[in-house]
Amino acid sequence: MQTNFTETQLQDPGTERANEILRACVHCGFCTATCPTYQVLGDELDSPRGRIYQIKDMLENERVPDPKTVMHIDRCLSCLACMTTCPSGVHYMHLVDHAREYIEGNYKRPFMDRVLRWTLARILPHPTRFRLALLGAKIGRPFAFLMPDARLRAMLDMAPKYIPPVSRNDDPQSFAPAEPRKMRVALMTGCAQKALNTDINDATIRLLTRLGCEVVVAEGAGCCGALTHHMGKTKESHGTAAKNIRAWCKEMDGAGLDAIVINTSGCGTTIKDYGFMFRNEPLAADAKRVSDIAMDVSEVLMKLDLPQGDNKETVVAYHAACSLQHGQQIKTYPKDLLKRAGYTVVEPADSHLCCGSAGTYNLMQPEISGQLKARKVRTLEAKNPDIIAAGNIGCMMQIGGGTEVPIVHTVELLDWATGGPQPPALTAEGKKAPEIPILR
Repeated sequence: MQTNFTETQLQDPGTERANEILRACVHCGFCTATCPTYQVLGDELDSPRGRIYQIKDMLENERVPDPKTVMHIDRCLSCLACMTTCPSGVHYMHLVDHAREYIEGNYKRPFMDRVLRWTLARILPHPTRFRLALLGAKIGRPFAFLMPDARLRAMLDMAPKYIPPVSRNDDPQSFAPAEPRKMRVALMTGCAQKALNTDINDATIRLLTRLGCEVVVAEGAGCCGALTHHMGKTKESHGTAAKNIRAWCKEMDGAGLDAIVINTSGCGTTIKDYGFMFRNEPLAADAKRVSDIAMDVSEVLMKLDLPQGDNKETVVAYHAACSLQHGQQIKTYPKDLLKRAGYTVVEPADSHLCCGSAGTYNLMQPEISGQLKARKVRTLEAKNPDIIAAGNIGCMMQIGGGTEVPIVHTVELLDWATGGPQPPALTAEGKKAPEIPILR
């Protein structure tokens, strides 16, 4: 694609990077075939190619974003399926993130939009605040029909029926490994996950220590910054990310780390991009150090000696989170691990398509998100699984709200198969709880 940025414009690092990305695009349109919003809406402007044209025009002309352009960019899920499809290597993630930052700095949203986005940015990255908000939403859910805005109703509907107690495993500490020690890793405990589902981190710690990892929860680490980053709130997201970088580098410079383990794939995509995000800041070198050893939990488990399990005659439908399969290009590891543990793994049709969660997308774009959720649930249930497995808390909440099939994190199933307790989600009221023998 031909671009016409001036030399002055290209002095801005974000614009310079956008120019590189735009020039890589050859207008082929392959991305439209795998774009969820294009499939739902059928509008070229709601496809990656259409958004690329709009972003180019907005940035080149340095114009104040108009409501129509903002609407189409807001509708992007950042699922990154287009990056998997693109034959030219267009790094759409960096482009749309820059566009969102530009919009945040140059466009005044309607009052209700500003209030909702401010509220989400102040609540979701903070587990204690999020817990209180979930309790309020749980109380207010019966009155959701009175809410004038669909987004407010979506926020009330998101509250789970059960809010788990705080897990002390999320506090800064170290967990001893089974002998002999094979690795020393830091676990990214996250933010929303600590309020929505404490079983995931607990299972991760049990599994990793059982397989020979010393697991550290670093003091000072918290939210990865993804939620505010994808809202274009760069100052806030970088402030949050910087705390993680300092916390993990302290561990790296102390007893050392072999990996930073992330069991929420949405966080993993962002943390692996810290090196780019901080490329022009004082923390650039440390940010790259962090990105270089950041791994999804499935990547770490592939390095360890997971026991071979017997056939459990239990069908697990694996949902591939977009942030894992497209953002991190990890496609087979979770399925390989589940099969090794003895589960029968099946995949839904169109497994490359997003479930509609996408961070805060299901709250800010509930209508489109709802359509994507319905399609995803339909394709998963068509496989008649006993259990649905996923590697991202957002996907689990989204899909779990539309099906009676129990949904658990991949790590929970692997922990159970190697001696851990049965995942609590499998014993919830109205859920199937298949009996699965433990590996010996």
